Amino acid sequence: MNRIKSFEHCVKTIVVRPAPGRKSRAIVQVGPLRIPAAIGRSGRSAGKREGDGATPVAAMAILSGYLRGDRLSRPKTPLPLRPITKSMLWCDAPAHPSYNRPVRAPFPQSCEEMFRNDGLYDICLVLDWNVLSRRRNRGSAIFFHLIRPGYEPTEGCIAVSRRDMLRILPHLRRGTVVRVL
Repeated sequence: MNRIKSFEHCVKTIVVRPAPGRKSRAIVQVGPLRIPAAIGRSGRSAGKREGDGATPVAAMAILSGYLRGDRLSRPKTPLPLRPITKSMLWCDAPAHPSYNRPVRAPFPQSCEEMFRNDGLYDICLVLDWNVLSRRRNRGSAIFFHLIRPGYEPTEGCIAVSRRDMLRILPHLRRGTVVRVL
């Protein structure tokens, strides 16, 4: 029997613990399931700053998500997943009024492309790090997304394999808390 079916339908909290050996590796626990993950190239930080490459040590609710519908069918999940389009960007310019918000191209300030060739954001969940209550330079675009080959570090996000993301999505909802320890 698949272990993931043995826990309640929607989990309330996902726990992200550091993995031994490398500061950019973690173990994501979803109910009884433990999943290897990559985190920020600088490891974890309680004092997250824009561009530091660290994953914030925090409890962050899942707010919503994005999906590359041209690459994947809509997975079974109670989460709202909006389609990613070529013009979608995410502002990471601290001085801009749209800091840590989705914006559309063309956009003259610093931003993150959402429509990526590398597949990292084929499934991309938005975590409430500096989103609902923003402060300049506190960090932006902290997502729970898909992994690079070899579990390479992220810029501060949490990343898992496509297979694992598809396994856990049915158990996630808006408000599920991702707690980085």
